[in-house]
Amino acid sequence: MNVNGTVAEGFEPVGEAFLRNFETLGDRGAAVTVYREGRKVVDLWGGTKNATGAAGADGTGGTGGAGDTGSTVGTADRADADAAPWEHGTAQIVRSATKGVAAAVLLLLAQRGELDLDAPVGHYWPEFKARGKERALVRHVLAHRAGVPVLDRPLTPAEAADPDVTAAAVAAQTPAWEPGSDHGYHAQTYGWLTAELVRRVTGRSIGTWIAEEIAGPLGLDLWVGLPAAEAGRVGRVAQIEAPAGGGGPRLRPKRAVSEAYADPSSLTRRAFGAITPQPDENDPAYRAAVLPASNGVATADGLARFYASLIGEVDGVRLFTPESAGLARAEQSAGPDRVLVVHTRFGLGYMLHGSASPLLGDGSFGHPGRGGSLGFADPESGIAFGYVTNGFRKSVTADPRAQALVRAVRAAIGG
Repeated sequence: MNVNGTVAEGFEPVGEAFLRNFETLGDRGAAVTVYREGRKVVDLWGGTKNATGAAGADGTGGTGGAGDTGSTVGTADRADADAAPWEHGTAQIVRSATKGVAAAVLLLLAQRGELDLDAPVGHYWPEFKARGKERALVRHVLAHRAGVPVLDRPLTPAEAADPDVTAAAVAAQTPAWEPGSDHGYHAQTYGWLTAELVRRVTGRSIGTWIAEEIAGPLGLDLWVGLPAAEAGRVGRVAQIEAPAGGGGPRLRPKRAVSEAYADPSSLTRRAFGAITPQPDENDPAYRAAVLPASNGVATADGLARFYASLIGEVDGVRLFTPESAGLARAEQSAGPDRVLVVHTRFGLGYMLHGSASPLLGDGSFGHPGRGGSLGFADPESGIAFGYVTNGFRKSVTADPRAQALVRAVRAAIGG
């Protein structure tokens, strides 16, 4: 396995852990980047750009990939494509790690005085007040307390990409609990909630806002709504399993979690099934859609550099004030999650350090992507971290490959 890139003195454990991910944990193609105090200290990539096969949003979809239907690509050509190396600048879909970028938009609008986190969502979006949601606050959306993690009628992939359709569907939904009274992971609806708030406040799509106000100033390889010009940089994803013999540590779900995912009537299944059928994540149309809960595309550097800018300057650019960073990591929700079932902790838009998503420490905030990717910041140590992969696992949080890298970072800084 060829691993390329650079590691600063003292961060060698991260390089060793990254290589072991390929050797023992079955990674196919991946990259990891770490910043400390705004300076890049780890920048590694390896494996192949494309994972074989294809995966739907739940990691169980088909056997081909974008372009397979009606494709004239021969077996040899496909084999060559599958063997193409992951290069510096290869990007990947990061699933729910996108939520951390969407959260930053709302916190930045609040930082600029354009959005009141304690205002009712209906103040900006009057239609949302229907069916008992008039007391739902903007901060409830960010903390997964809005009460609308599911839709009574799931949306098709085409409907999910239409902001008018998604806004109307979420606004018409009866809440599963009194908004603000409890928390449960809004797996897909989080994206439609944040996107519509941004559209109502700014008149721009959240994808455009991210491109113009976040990715542009920082020079990030990060998109929510992938431009056609960048499509060639993105590798094909696939569902993968751990190697025979276990291949290292794996988090095994408790019985209650397994039962929740198996029950079609559970909030768990319905939340993750808010788009039905599951979209093909290798489809260019899906990648080009603006779905800020699930389909952001980024390099590991783009994800890490983004988080570095939330806690300090990166080449003269800082996004969050210390006050906004404090909001991101101030606990808003904690305890049994009505969707994920396990114990979760959320600040305003970000998962916090805990059993569901172990980060560097209690002050860390960030977001994993189901099946692999992870981005986070740790203000105390000045660390910002990004990991992306093309091999998706069935895990929702605490992917063993990402966790091995987090442990290595902790060891490198003496934690």
